Parts: sequence; C-alpha cells; structure tokens
Amino acid sequence: MLHFDTDLPEVDDLLQLFLNDTPLMDVRAPVEFNEGAFPTARNIPLINDDERHVIGKTYKDLGQDEAIKLGVELVSGTTKSDRLAQWQQFAKTHPEGVLYCFRGGMRSKVTQQWLFEETGVRYPRVKGGYKVLRRFLIDQLEAVSPKVKPVVIGGRTGVGKTKFLQSLTPNLDLEGLAWHRGSAFGSHATPQPTQITFENRLSIEVLKLFHNGNPHFIAEDESRNIGHRHMPMSFFEPFSLAPIIVLDETEEHRINITHQEYIHEALAEFVELHGEEAGFEAWAAALTDSLFRIRKRLGGVNYEKINKELQDALHLHKVQNDTTAHRSWIKSLLIDYYDAMYEYQLSKKSDRIVFTGNRDDVLEKLKNSYKIHLI
Repeated sequence: MLHFDTDLPEVDDLLQLFLNDTPLMDVRAPVEFNEGAFPTARNIPLINDDERHVIGKTYKDLGQDEAIKLGVELVSGTTKSDRLAQWQQFAKTHPEGVLYCFRGGMRSKVTQQWLFEETGVRYPRVKGGYKVLRRFLIDQLEAVSPKVKPVVIGGRTGVGKTKFLQSLTPNLDLEGLAWHRGSAFGSHATPQPTQITFENRLSIEVLKLFHNGNPHFIAEDESRNIGHRHMPMSFFEPFSLAPIIVLDETEEHRINITHQEYIHEALAEFVELHGEEAGFEAWAAALTDSLFRIRKRLGGVNYEKINKELQDALHLHKVQNDTTAHRSWIKSLLIDYYDAMYEYQLSKKSDRIVFTGNRDDVLEKLKNSYKIHLI
C-alpha cells in the first residue's frame, strides 16, 4: 500500500536548523500548527483538520492499517496533486529546507516519499519531528539561560526604551517576540502568538545570542508576564537578576514618544487591518477599553478625568483629524498612573541599578562595559 525508500535523508542537527533560520515545511494539520510553531515554518499539511479527525477515529476503532488505507484514499486525485504542487514549490524555493510532522513518523515519511516519487526531490525530514524540536528548545533554554548575561534597560513609560533597544546589538526584543508593548495599552491590532510559539521564538533568539560570541545582550525591563504571555521560569529567574541601566528623558520627550506609539503607530495598525473608518473605531474602542481596565488603580476621580480627556480627544481626532488633544490624557496617564507604578517597581530593584543617564550617556556605558553598541 505504501512503500518507503530507506535512504531518503534525515536531519538530526537541530541546533544548526535554528541558528541558520532554516526554512521549515510543517506538514502537521493546521490545528496543530496554530497551537505552536517556529518562526521560519510554513504550514503545508499532508492532511487537514477534518481528515486528521476521521483518520484518528479510524485508527482508534479499527487500527493502523485501516487508518493508513483511509488516509491514502482521502489524499488522492486532485487533493494529492494540489498538495504535492505546494510541497514542490516550497522545496524549489527553499532547497536548504527540511520537513517534519509531529513525531517524525508516518506523515513526514509519506510527504517525503511522495515528493521524491513525483518530483525526484530528496527533501530531508527531521528525525523525531516537531516534538523533538520543541523538546530541544525547552532543554536548551534551561541549559543556556544561566550562562548568558543580559543587561536590562529600564526607565519610565515614554522614554523610548523599545526603539532604543532595537537600535542596539546584540539585543533581545521581548516585546517583539510576545507581540505586546508590555503595558496596559500594549495590545496590537492583531493577537499575540500562542504561549508555545512565544516560548519557541524566545528560545531560538536566546540560543542565537549565546552562540554569537558576546555573552552580554540588551533587553527591556519586563515583568514575567508580557500581555497574556509569560517567560518560562528557566529564563526569567536569571533574567530577573540582571543589572539595570535606567534611561532618563524629559517629560516632554516622553509625551512625544507615547503620542507617536499610542496614537499614530497603533492607529496605523488598526487601519491597515480593518480599513480607515472601521480601523479608527476599533482603535478608539481598544484605547477606551484599556483605560477602563485600569480604572481601579487610577481611582474613580482620576479615571473619570482621564476618560473625559480621552473621549474629547477621540472626537476631535475623528471630526478634524487633529491629534494634539491626545497629549492631555497621555500626560495625565503618565503622571497619575505610570510614574507612580514605575517608582514603586523600581524601588524593589534598586540594588540592581548600575547606571542612570540620558541616551548618549547610556550608549557610552553600554559600549564600554558590555560591548553593546548601535547597529
């Protein structure tokens, strides 16, 4: 029924796959891929979710032989040729890539065999599949985290920590990996990755940093939770002991940065996703909801004051395309909410602070003490 060539290539050097950003053909079902995936992976399944469900039920009721037989029947004719064409295109575009299924078993073997029989392409498959790749990253993060030496950039909301971080090398952009700005107003227009996908991304980046020759890298001061995602304790425990360098900026500069991020950049995301009118409404609703969720911390009077400033600014923005009124509620938010919270959090980490200064002073400190510099 199914014949497998025993000499088709297998790959087991997992470290190089991740260090080299090897293109990955993930032939698992979409439901599996959506639960957790790797940054360079593309999902081109052998069987879709419905097919996987019925094949799994057949396996449970009638055994492996009947399940395989059903799978071959379901993936035949134009269905098989369509999927083969996608695999062939991926292999042609990414000749250096590899393929895998969940355990490196039947699905990846079938994909590899059919690709070879129909096209002559000997595309490598990962020995052990996704499960081994995922386990490798978990183990490596645990092993490597105590050996790397992060330097944490801190500072009040609006000093521009994220953009400053992104201008430096080597860096670890935790908010980028978690796709969240790390604050009450930190959500993007599109959802965060799953927890598993976030962990995979984090592990790969830490591995790259560990192997780049400089034990130090810059990262932003974060709590364990970034939005609805959290750092694994194997990484967070040593990260939470790292030295802190505090970036200081004027109040005016902080308002400008926050205005740019919360208003212009965030609105652009929603407009790109939903269109101009619907995008504006979705963005305005997200801002209003974010403020509502911190109302207890603000206190009733402060919340009502800032919410009125926000709603007035949104109205003016919508009617006249004037964004200047947003500066009022942003200033109130920075002073009445973020600053007090920041001072409290920083007081608990005061023993870790090694330097405080403006952008130029911090750059000099990073360069001289940690070999971290502008890109």
